Amino acid sequence: MTVVPSRHPLPPVLPFGRFFFPGPTGVHPEVLEAMRAEMIPHRGAELEALVTRLEQPLKALFRTREPVLIGSCSATGFMEAAIRNGVEHRVLVVVGGAFGERFAQVAESCGREVIRAIVAPGRTMEPEYLAQFLQGPEVDAVALVHSETSTGALAPLEQLAAVVRAHPDVMLLVDAVSSLGACPVETDAWGLDFVFAGSQKALALPPGLALGVASPRLLAKARGVGDRGRYFDLPIYHEFALRHQPPTTPALPLYNALDRQLARIAAEGGVEARWRRHYGMLLVMERWVAAHPTVTFLPPEGRRSASVSCLRLPADLGATTLVGQLRARGWTIGTGYGPLRESTIRVGHMGDLTAAHLEALLEALEQALNAAATTGGISAG
Repeated sequence: MTVVPSRHPLPPVLPFGRFFFPGPTGVHPEVLEAMRAEMIPHRGAELEALVTRLEQPLKALFRTREPVLIGSCSATGFMEAAIRNGVEHRVLVVVGGAFGERFAQVAESCGREVIRAIVAPGRTMEPEYLAQFLQGPEVDAVALVHSETSTGALAPLEQLAAVVRAHPDVMLLVDAVSSLGACPVETDAWGLDFVFAGSQKALALPPGLALGVASPRLLAKARGVGDRGRYFDLPIYHEFALRHQPPTTPALPLYNALDRQLARIAAEGGVEARWRRHYGMLLVMERWVAAHPTVTFLPPEGRRSASVSCLRLPADLGATTLVGQLRARGWTIGTGYGPLRESTIRVGHMGDLTAAHLEALLEALEQALNAAATTGGISAG
C-alpha cells in the first residue's frame, strides 16, 4: 500500500504554556502520557478500583458529599441531562451569552417550555432581578451558566442560589463548564441541584468527559419525570456510581487521564490552591488591561471569570487578524464568540497555566498591538 503524504502537514509541536485558547485547554504531558495505559475490562475489578480511587478527589473538587457522576460525552450531554431530569414542563434560563442560549435551545429541543431571562453580553443576572423573575410564571427549574465562556462573565452563583432556594419546588441547574477547578463552586453549601462541567476547560484534560453532581431532591424529582430518556438518566448514573461503575462503556483513556490529573491537583494543594492560582492569573490580566487603556474588559469589575478574559479591541483592530498574528508567533488565543467575534478576543488562562505563562503571552500580545498601532491598525481580513 502506498502512503500519500498529507498536503496539510501538522503544525510544529510547541512547548507547554503557549496555548491560551478558551477551551479546550493545553494538556500537561504527564496527563497525556497516562492515556497510553493498556485497556482493561469495563466491568471488572480493575475498573471498579479505578473509579473508587477517583471518588474522594472528585467529591473534593465539587465540594460535595454526593457521588460525582462521570459521563463519556461532552458537557452538553450533561446539559441535556439537567433538562431531561430536572424539568418536567417549564424552565427559566438565564441567557447572557452563547452558552446560556445553548442551555435554552437544549431545553426547547427536549420539548420543555423556556422562559429566557436575557442580560447584556458581559453582564450577569443579579439576585434582586432573579427574585423578580421568579415572581412570574411557575417554573420547574432555573438554569444558568456560572462562567460564560463567550463573554468572560462570572455570575454571583452563591447569591443566585440563595434566591432559588427560597422557592422549595424550583431546581437550580448550573453549567460550571469553565468555572469548576478555577473558581469556587460549593455544590452542597450553596444548594446546587445539578452542577456539571466538562473535562477540557479548567481541569486541563482532553475533551470527552462530563462530570456532574445531582442533589437528592433532583434525583427524587427525576424519578417522577417520564421523558428523561435512557443515556442521560441521572438516577441510573447515580445507582452505578454507588457501585463504583460507569453506566455504559467508559472512555478508559480519559479515566486514566482524570486519575493522573486529580493526583496532580492534590499535589498542588487541592482545589483551593487551584482557585488561588487562577485568581492570580485574573489579577495579572487586570493589571495588564489597566496599563493598556485601548483594550478593556467586557465584564465589569467583580463579575470577571478567573478562567477566561474577554477583552474589547479598539475599533480599528480585527480579532481574526490579531489572533492570526499571535499564532504566527507561536501563541494561541481565541477570537470573540458569535456577534463578538471581531470586536473582542478571549484569553483562556486556566488549567495548568501559571501567571508566568500568562505574562509571557501578554508580552507577545503587547508587541502585536504595538505593531498594529505602527501600521495604522488591523482590520478583519
